Amino acid sequence: MQFLPTAIVGAFLVEPAAQADERGRFARLFCAAAFTAAGIDFAPVQVNVSRNPAAETLRGMHTQTAPHAEAKLVQCIRGRIFDVAIDLRRQSPTFGCHVAVDLAADDDRLFYIPPGCAHGFLTRTPDSDVLYYMGTAFVPGVGTGVRWNDPAFGIAWPSAPTIISDRDATYPDYAR
Repeated sequence: MQFLPTAIVGAFLVEPAAQADERGRFARLFCAAAFTAAGIDFAPVQVNVSRNPAAETLRGMHTQTAPHAEAKLVQCIRGRIFDVAIDLRRQSPTFGCHVAVDLAADDDRLFYIPPGCAHGFLTRTPDSDVLYYMGTAFVPGVGTGVRWNDPAFGIAWPSAPTIISDRDATYPDYAR
């Protein structure tokens, strides 16, 4: 398992060591010892799945406020997504920076997003499913977010969404 640093402190692209033979492919997607050895304090307490029938569906950019801030390990298990994290931790040297990665079901890669970052994705193919390993359980009423196309972050989305919730489309401009 490799942990590739990104432009956000504490965020990693995780590449499992896949093995393939005539039966197919096998990969270990999470190993507590490997995360600990990489200096990442992450223990999943909840696993969620997002099923998205249409391409160009946007979900995000979501976060939970402290003390319920969430670490996430995100994996595309069907289809393909453009996955994005924004560092909203004011004390972070990468505050305001974002990272975008392509995740696809056929590459097994995962994206580890530390607490204090907003997260969202745009589906690139129909029938894209996303699995989230969560470091903190969801707490109703503490969720918030930033607008997907807020100029404060300058994210170069591959296309505009055709499906997006009213909440996600109307977050106000981010005030630094």
